[in-house]
Amino acid sequence: MFRKSLLSAGLALGVIFAAGSASADEKLTVMLEWFVNPDHAPIIVAKELGLFEKAGLDVELVPPADPSSVPRLVAAGKADIGVHYQPNLYLDHAAGLPLVRVGTLVETPLNTVTVLDDGPIRSLADLKGKKIGFSVSGFEDAMLGQMLASAGLKKEDVELINVNFALSPSLIAGKVDATIGGFRNFELTQMRIEGHEGRSFFPEEHGVPVYDELVFVADKAKVTDKRMRPFLAAVEQGAIFLTNHPDDAWKLFIKAYPNLDDELNRSAFSDTLPRFAKRPAALDRGRYERFGAFLAENGLIGKAPAVDDIAVEVR
Repeated sequence: MFRKSLLSAGLALGVIFAAGSASADEKLTVMLEWFVNPDHAPIIVAKELGLFEKAGLDVELVPPADPSSVPRLVAAGKADIGVHYQPNLYLDHAAGLPLVRVGTLVETPLNTVTVLDDGPIRSLADLKGKKIGFSVSGFEDAMLGQMLASAGLKKEDVELINVNFALSPSLIAGKVDATIGGFRNFELTQMRIEGHEGRSFFPEEHGVPVYDELVFVADKAKVTDKRMRPFLAAVEQGAIFLTNHPDDAWKLFIKAYPNLDDELNRSAFSDTLPRFAKRPAALDRGRYERFGAFLAENGLIGKAPAVDDIAVEVR
């Protein structure tokens, strides 16, 4: 069955790439936003299926030494494409970086407010007077403010504590009553593995406009680069293969990265499957307009940019 699945994926390529592909073995460097993990599954699967090669691309995936440096390195031409967060893209644009979204990888928010399942917090309103641990300020502040407002609270009604990146450990140890910034496809499983069930509140269900968690970004000058379209077409085929053949896709994933074959990553792989963009090149302009307005209203950027200034649909 596994070989038949791979053959079917290969046969589908003739249609996908007939419309246009790069010439043979054109190098394309993709800088990830973090170390390789299940969030990158469509890219990894596309590479393992040989979809990039069939599209005439030699794709190199580069985990960053410093995750915060990705947008600057892409803008400086050190990588052709970067994996980035949609909320951060607006902040980078406001700071003058010439970056635009060219595709989508994960099309739903992953961020959460998380509490212990057996704890006293049953609703966001129960957070009044409680301690909330965070790792990174900025967008998460605006997100938390909107979520609290949906429950009739203000940020002044809670105590924010910087726990660096020890979100789950701080919650489990009782140092905080909730955390913000944990990803729903990892955090809850990590807590369960450690013997503590968690429960999450989702921003898009509490007043925060829906946004794309992970997007592909490139320098504005490269949006017409002939490598972009076949790259996104291959990622699309990878995402479709994941949807149709999740077990086979997992085998490909751990074949490429055997060190990730554990309970946490296996569960994260499954939990992330429904969140991958099935049409990575497609652009939802309304979503970007609404989210830009949200950031401007919350003072994170001075003015919401025109969609064309921050996102394009590669054709």
